[in-house]
Amino acid sequence: MKTPTGQHAGGAQAPLLPEYELAEPSEGSASVSGAVFNLSTSIIGAGIMSIPATLKVLGVGPAVVLILSVALLCDVSVEFLLRYTNSGKVMSYAGIMAESFGKAGATALQLCVILTNLGALIMYLIIIGDVLSGNQSEGAGHLGVLQEWFGDQWWNSRPAALLFTLVFVLLPLLLFRRVDSLRFSSAVSVFLAVVFVAISSTMALYALYRGTTRTPRVLPDFGSGTSFFELFTAVPVIVLAFTFHFNVHPIRAELQKSSDMTKAVRLSLILCSVIYATVGLSGYLLFGDATMADILSNFDRTSGSDVPSLVNNLVRLSYGLHLVLVYPLLNFSLRINVDGLFFPRSRPLPYDDTRFVSLTLGLAAFVYLAAIGIPNIWTLFQFFGSTTAVCLSLIFPASIVLRDIHGIARRQDKVVAATMISLAVATSAVAISSNVISFFNSRA
Repeated sequence: MKTPTGQHAGGAQAPLLPEYELAEPSEGSASVSGAVFNLSTSIIGAGIMSIPATLKVLGVGPAVVLILSVALLCDVSVEFLLRYTNSGKVMSYAGIMAESFGKAGATALQLCVILTNLGALIMYLIIIGDVLSGNQSEGAGHLGVLQEWFGDQWWNSRPAALLFTLVFVLLPLLLFRRVDSLRFSSAVSVFLAVVFVAISSTMALYALYRGTTRTPRVLPDFGSGTSFFELFTAVPVIVLAFTFHFNVHPIRAELQKSSDMTKAVRLSLILCSVIYATVGLSGYLLFGDATMADILSNFDRTSGSDVPSLVNNLVRLSYGLHLVLVYPLLNFSLRINVDGLFFPRSRPLPYDDTRFVSLTLGLAAFVYLAAIGIPNIWTLFQFFGSTTAVCLSLIFPASIVLRDIHGIARRQDKVVAATMISLAVATSAVAISSNVISFFNSRA
């Protein structure tokens, strides 16, 4: 889709910015339900695995408030993006940034999307590897499902299992050229996430009935040596868990009525907030202070829990498959932005077979090698949540409002935008500083 940008305030015609438009075919045939499934799949990824750990850090009360607050801020920021999309004629996030801040703004946006999605896809493969082949990097380590069933074999090692999954399961989905083509896999992935929620909730209720649940803390426990500033390290995890803004425009472009996007976004945020809060509370009730950064690590026979082996395997496999089905959706926006950054004036990516296949295979190979080399997801969550994800979800949309190139922002909009930027910068700075201090203290 190659359209000119809109007009600046005052009537001056904006420059043409075709290189920042969506490089995908659009037929306007997608339904609201399909958009909700795709948006929910964009949101519910690896982030859900670390939600229980945030309850352990913050306590139940502050963690639930944080989840709801970030969801509300994301709804506001998406509304800002859609309003400026409707006022101009650009149909992509990068196009809006180019209108407001020129090529530098669009490039910054594309780099943030690339880094955020690369980090997320690496996390997905790490967790899939943990499910299939375990993780032996932390203490005694944790066995994978394949190792529990068949013992240690060369073919169920982490590199071999991930390579098989990537080539024979993921690659066919990665080669789809329209985001709406993924609506069925997205529906299945949301269903699997709901299955995970149902199983973990049932287990928590059963444990409550037996009286074997861990007593959750309502507030943070400063008596255990946790400092006030360390609490901010949980904020990036929630921000990253709700970062889906890079898929708003591709999904909106394929809706039958683009005005339905606001409804789809809000339904998705409500659904995902309920899922996050439910999983967080259930996981924390089951494992208490033993809750790990990736709660799937709690679901194996070596974790010390009394969860039956069959349930352990069902939980891990269902969520591993969920991540397999989420992977192509994030890869879709990653591929578009990599192409837009390096080939800005080439013909649309879906119509260039060589470029499309080369980018798809190259990105898949890079993510695979990174997932093999990085053993733990918590560091990735904190880094990307404190930097690129907070820019995509809060700082960039608010900056567009403050720039207000179309002159449509109300006074209260600018107050909200300035508050969003202040909160985002302050919490990210504190989280990064706390992580750096903790790192050096651990080395001392």
